Amino acid sequence: MGKNLVTAQIRGESRALCLGAVMVVCSAITYYILGTTVLPLYQKSVWTKVSNCHLIEIDIREHEKLEGKKVPQYPCLWVNVSAIGKSAILYHTEETKEKNHQCSYIPENLEDYQEARRDVETIRVRFKERQNFPCYSDPDETEKSVLYRRLYTPQMLLKWLFWPTFMLTGGIFIIMMVKLNQSLSMLAAQR
Repeated sequence: MGKNLVTAQIRGESRALCLGAVMVVCSAITYYILGTTVLPLYQKSVWTKVSNCHLIEIDIREHEKLEGKKVPQYPCLWVNVSAIGKSAILYHTEETKEKNHQCSYIPENLEDYQEARRDVETIRVRFKERQNFPCYSDPDETEKSVLYRRLYTPQMLLKWLFWPTFMLTGGIFIIMMVKLNQSLSMLAAQR
């Protein structure tokens, strides 16, 4: 009976050890992904200063209005604002500028032109209602554009770091408890 109890205990410890190891590996992978994708994007973002933007011009530009340049076949919302004492182009997020620097806002559904047009019109009306709004600018003024919303904020980094840290700590704790239990089991078996 004692041998069966020791065998069952070893199986339980092995399962717990595997669970702890899986948690540690998952958190390490998450940290790697975080470190190679999100952190560089956060560091690359220069729009850190909260400013007050005043709407100067807002226009929905169709592809034919953009001076014959090759542009996507969706309506383009163009927003010109006054921020930090200068005229600047407003972009929805960091990704908007990278996707198409000619558009301040890119609609989500690009397959259906009419739905994209309604989406852009809704955003245009919201901007018309609020002439002044907070935006993010570059404190060094190297960027001539401002952002309506930042994707990569310190709060976002904290959110991304919480669960991997929790899993890493939990996995290490499980492994330590299993090892401690194994040591105590060996001491008890020797007596």
